[in-house]
Amino acid sequence: MADTEVLFIGYPKCSTCQKAEKFLRAHGCAAPMRDIKTQNPTADELRTWHTRSGLPLKRFFNTSGMVYRDRGLKDKLPEMSEEQQYAALASDGMLVKRPLLITKDRVLTGFREAEWAELFA
Repeated sequence: MADTEVLFIGYPKCSTCQKAEKFLRAHGCAAPMRDIKTQNPTADELRTWHTRSGLPLKRFFNTSGMVYRDRGLKDKLPEMSEEQQYAALASDGMLVKRPLLITKDRVLTGFREAEWAELFA
């Protein structure tokens, strides 16, 4: 898989993102990590990735993060429209589940090695 076909988004200080980056490098992918905190995804990007992923929108939220808890999103999400959820995700990269791996065919949230390995098999 060519590096230009892969968008890798993570947080450099996140140990899971570091593991994912090591995995990518070990599988010959040199796509740089886009820092989710300084270049957080836009609402349009998130909408596109969500649609392509086939996943529930909640899977794009970093539900174990401090920002998620501080904003009380556990209780607010069920009442929010999709557009409000996209806007919330786009407002702070730390709300977005990471790492994200986006290819022309797949969108993966979080690092589950077996799932990522399917892309490089």
